[in-house]
Amino acid sequence: MNKLLIVCFAFIMSCTSTTAQKSDGMQTKGEILASETQGGAEQASFTIIKDQQQLEKEITENFAASGMEPVMQIPVFPKDQKVVLYNLGTFNSGDHKVSTIKSISVKKNILYVEVPEYQSGGMEIQVMSNPWFIFSVPSNYQFNSVELKYSK
Repeated sequence: MNKLLIVCFAFIMSCTSTTAQKSDGMQTKGEILASETQGGAEQASFTIIKDQQQLEKEITENFAASGMEPVMQIPVFPKDQKVVLYNLGTFNSGDHKVSTIKSISVKKNILYVEVPEYQSGGMEIQVMSNPWFIFSVPSNYQFNSVELKYSK
């Protein structure tokens, strides 16, 4: 009887340690604060932005890297949210700008960001692009890496 009780307890504990972190309502979708097709890093990477000054600095520097001044009004740093800058890496053609976040979740300290799958329109001009976007997630999300998941 004790063995059965221990096995049941172990099973319950293993199930609770692998559940995804989710919050209510709109927060599971995330909110894009800025997104552009040029100015990001050559390798996929992310940075957690701490405050309004760093948000302004990152947006200004990413636009400057593409040879432009910011063409958008810099958003206000959201309260009770973590703000993440994500660089998608280098692409050799097409428009890889992220315009929508379908959902977000955290599993095993990895933040999964589900975005629409990129659809190519056929023949395209070969232009190198380094897209990036800044988005917010609930402040209680704990993660040490970010992965994009593409879906239809």
